[in-house]
Amino acid sequence: MLTSGGDTPGLNAAIRGLGKTAANAGGMQVIGFKDGFRGMMENRSIRLDNGMLSGILTEGGTILGTSRDKPHKMPMGGKIVDMTDVIVENYYKNHLDVLVCLGGGGTLKNAYRLSQKGLNVITLPKTIDNDIVGTDMTFGYDTALSIAVDAIDRLHSTASSHHRIIFVEIMGHRVGWLALGAGLAGGADAILLPEIPYTIDKLAESILERVNRGKRFSIVAVAEGAITKSCAEKIAEVEKKMEKAEGNERDKLKAKLKEMDGKYRGSTMQLVEELQKLTGLETRLTILGDLQRGGTPSAADRLLATRLGTKAVDYIKSEQYGVMVAVKGNETVPVPLADVAGKINYVPPDHPLVMSARSVGTSFGD
Repeated sequence: MLTSGGDTPGLNAAIRGLGKTAANAGGMQVIGFKDGFRGMMENRSIRLDNGMLSGILTEGGTILGTSRDKPHKMPMGGKIVDMTDVIVENYYKNHLDVLVCLGGGGTLKNAYRLSQKGLNVITLPKTIDNDIVGTDMTFGYDTALSIAVDAIDRLHSTASSHHRIIFVEIMGHRVGWLALGAGLAGGADAILLPEIPYTIDKLAESILERVNRGKRFSIVAVAEGAITKSCAEKIAEVEKKMEKAEGNERDKLKAKLKEMDGKYRGSTMQLVEELQKLTGLETRLTILGDLQRGGTPSAADRLLATRLGTKAVDYIKSEQYGVMVAVKGNETVPVPLADVAGKINYVPPDHPLVMSARSVGTSFGD
């Protein structure tokens, strides 16, 4: 097995769950490749016996280490090289029956590519963003959510004492599950999501309405990928053109889209400055960043990760490959990688949590 992408609370619990179950199943040996797909390409591995797996359940991070390297786009000597064939070679060199990849959306795509090369692959869905389709929940999300809620709770006292607007930037890449959950649970007065483009005027209006009602402060939970309505419309225009374009024209539009996406998103500091000018209120920004990834995994993440890890062994024994181990209600089910690779689980604008937030008066800036 290997862990790939950003580190996530619960990875060690999943490693332990799979490793111990495999050992108890009899006849199975487990090795872990260090530092994700790069470690597999370099054939750096360790034997995951009971000694290695002991005492890691409560630890954050991953004992295997991780990286964001992709098999088909790996930095090598200052160049980007396709190392897929080397990884395939090392799969057979180690006499592997199956490769289990613990990771998020990028890992899913890489795992699917390897399965198309003929390798037996199973994935486990981990990410604090909770943005993987086909599963009700990813492990890592609950811990990150708890950390973000705790931060908002702590910032309430400072915001109230100083009559400030305090923005809390929450991770999530291009989806808003973390910001939505943390904002609602933490009692944020406004929540800005990538899926619901906002206008600064509407946001300022909602905050000034609070001031007129005698409220002394405001808390705004903003997803790192939040975007204004005007910028979202510009991106949508390029996306529409790209659907009809072909060849070089499509490549140019794709590059332009990537440039626009990087330019228009993640500008929370600019938003804070503009809002302060519009409202005349003292405004501050707290960026949680990688703080949300660290520390001891929550009980819920330990349970979910262990559950997925142990279930993976059942799929290995029944030779169910090319699947992601997913949670659907009370069931654990195999979902074909072809059905989920390259897809993103966005927050629906009419999701029950969004509607609940609106019902209690939370502004989405729209």
